[in-house]
Amino acid sequence: MPKMKTNSSAKKRFSVTGSGKVKRKHAFKSHILTKKSTKAKRALTHATLVDKSDMPRVKAMLTI
Repeated sequence: MPKMKTNSSAKKRFSVTGSGKVKRKHAFKSHILTKKSTKAKRALTHATLVDKSDMPRVKAMLTI
């Protein structure tokens, strides 16, 4: 059976930690920033983990 390819868009957006969790960046930080508060923009800067409910789909795209 041939191996499944990694989704190219997913490999650019997610990275896997040493413990097997998947890191992601926050959305809404690329444009239309003038109406967002400084506090909100700063909070969107930090990376976070993919939610447990989304993990099977993300791992399938990354072929983990």
